[in-house]
Amino acid sequence: MHFPSRRALLAFALSLCSLGAGAQAPAAADWPQHPVTVIMTFPAGSGVDVVARTLQEPLGKLLGQPVIIDYKVGASGNVASEYVARAKPDGYTLVFGTAATHGSNAALYKKLPFDVEADFVPVAPILDVSNVLTINPEVMNVKTFKEFVDTVRANPGKYNYASTGNGTGTHMAFAELNSRLGLNMTHVPYKGGPEAMQSILKGETCCIMNQVQTVLTQYKAGKVRLLGVTTAKRVAAIQEIPAIGESGIPGTQGFDSSTWFALFAPKGTDAGVVAKLNGAVRTVLQIPDVRTKLEGAGNTIRLETPEQFRATVKANRIKWAEVVKAANITIE
Repeated sequence: MHFPSRRALLAFALSLCSLGAGAQAPAAADWPQHPVTVIMTFPAGSGVDVVARTLQEPLGKLLGQPVIIDYKVGASGNVASEYVARAKPDGYTLVFGTAATHGSNAALYKKLPFDVEADFVPVAPILDVSNVLTINPEVMNVKTFKEFVDTVRANPGKYNYASTGNGTGTHMAFAELNSRLGLNMTHVPYKGGPEAMQSILKGETCCIMNQVQTVLTQYKAGKVRLLGVTTAKRVAAIQEIPAIGESGIPGTQGFDSSTWFALFAPKGTDAGVVAKLNGAVRTVLQIPDVRTKLEGAGNTIRLETPEQFRATVKANRIKWAEVVKAANITIE
């Protein structure tokens, strides 16, 4: 992978000025003085981990300090989120969050030890992630989304679907679909993406709405079948797979259950540090090698200022609260 060029470094400097970082406080001007740690919400090999690893080296090169990835996995990302919510707000401890950890979890869990909005500063979104309905054809031999729906409806309660954990994007996408279509399926949560995919391959569960980037290898090898993406439009990496909303089945109109990945800092983090981080992330995401790798895996780059991303986080929380209520889901 190529590291940031002189042009990228210049773009980074200019982005800081555009974000109002030209008159940074001393804390921001001196930051970073030592490595920055990103706390991961999900395990090694998961979709978030793959993306974080892609950004790790070029981001560290741009900041002039190493970026360390650390794992504090559990409770659908809540363990990592709580750790960072209580961390010193100096810009050296961040959490790699998702639309689930900083959105739907607020509605799913009755007693969170932190507030997903008040206890964090949105730093920078990274990308939008499409899930895709993935099945093991040896467990459910269907070839279209309509056949899938017809089969589930004809066999209420028979099929188990996997997720990467309670409240994760893979869980919520299926929950929204089941609620819209009145499907009766059993949810089986796993610790993370690798475990969930193994359950599909072994036939322990029939299906999952997993991230495109995590199923491409098995799909190309013919081990799984893809029936529909959860975004409003088709995904370039698997253009042959229709969007679920294209099916014409009542209840699927406007179906869009994509998620996003992003970085958050503890509340109280210096605004200049946040701006500097945001500018660095935006610059790295526009490095050709990085952009090609991420988009080639079925993702869409998302570039927003901290203020714009704060609005995104709020809208996301409201949307998933409505889905959770409609699907009647609660997690103790």
